[in-house]
Amino acid sequence: MSALRLHGVCKSFAGSAVLDGVTLDVPEGGVTAILGPSGCGKTTLLRLVAGFLRVDGGSIDIGGRQVSGPSAHVPPEARRLGYLAQEGALFPHLTVAQNIAFGLPRRDRRDARRLSALLGLVSLDGALAGRYPDELSGGQQQRVALARTLAPAPRLVLLDEPFSALDASLRAETRGMVATALAAADVTTVLVTHDQGEALSFADHVAVMRSGRLAQVGEPQQVYDDPADLPTADFLGDTCTIRGVVRGGVAHGPLGDIEVRYPPGGGDFDGPALLMLRPEQLRIRPVPDGRPGPSAVVRAVEYFGHDCVVTADLPGDPPTTVTSRVLGGDRVPPGTPVRVTVSGTALAYPVPR
Repeated sequence: MSALRLHGVCKSFAGSAVLDGVTLDVPEGGVTAILGPSGCGKTTLLRLVAGFLRVDGGSIDIGGRQVSGPSAHVPPEARRLGYLAQEGALFPHLTVAQNIAFGLPRRDRRDARRLSALLGLVSLDGALAGRYPDELSGGQQQRVALARTLAPAPRLVLLDEPFSALDASLRAETRGMVATALAAADVTTVLVTHDQGEALSFADHVAVMRSGRLAQVGEPQQVYDDPADLPTADFLGDTCTIRGVVRGGVAHGPLGDIEVRYPPGGGDFDGPALLMLRPEQLRIRPVPDGRPGPSAVVRAVEYFGHDCVVTADLPGDPPTTVTSRVLGGDRVPPGTPVRVTVSGTALAYPVPR
């Protein structure tokens, strides 16, 4: 049974459709990320699941029980959900202990063992229990907010971009702690985010949303390696797209002959194609002096320390531009002649007629 099921969910504001027939099954356990750019409808979807908004069409089931539909709307407090917002939304006048215990029944609020267990679950020192939110770091505040979210033992936890307000290093550390705590609590989680790396590294399943609809749903590696279309491919990470002609599972183009695979549900085809490669699939090596054969010329290099992105132009009229991601120590300066080879296969999309 699905922990959460959305069927044909629609929502409009002032006559403008924000969600258009969203259908999604969230499996029991683990984390499902709803990933999309700002304005695509993902936060509206989360608020509908939480019960803060009413659906205009379709239905929402939690644990096999319909909570939203044409003739049903269960209020948020009766859905047994935990909701963690971007800023954590701690009560500034309450201590850490009081914040965590806020959602518990009155008889459990003074249970020291329960409080200690919750602090341990989110890796917080018990000595912090008497502090106030403004005496904590941003990461500690999010840990307290998570402990408060988990305290009532919800059946489903909703995370609304909970790491976006943290700096990069703290974001990674807090994300790892949250993942560990959620796994220990064995609670089904839905994460809303616009951060591709966050969704791919944090979630067990990813639902890519675009313009109020789900473009693709699958495991992180599946949606990254085999995106359903080019807009999804571009959103999930850097791409290198070149033209070629497919015949018998092999594409012929400016990078030579490349074996191809096809997008999910697309089927095999022969003919003109757009070939999608990830920059990490391209190998760039300087051409030894005097060695004959076609080569590309490096146009630009973006250096990031651990790696760099090399942009090069292949000969042709017009030239074909490709990008490669290489180790930082392997960068080559602009103007260098290089050979470009491909590792693995390309994803082939038919050229629209």
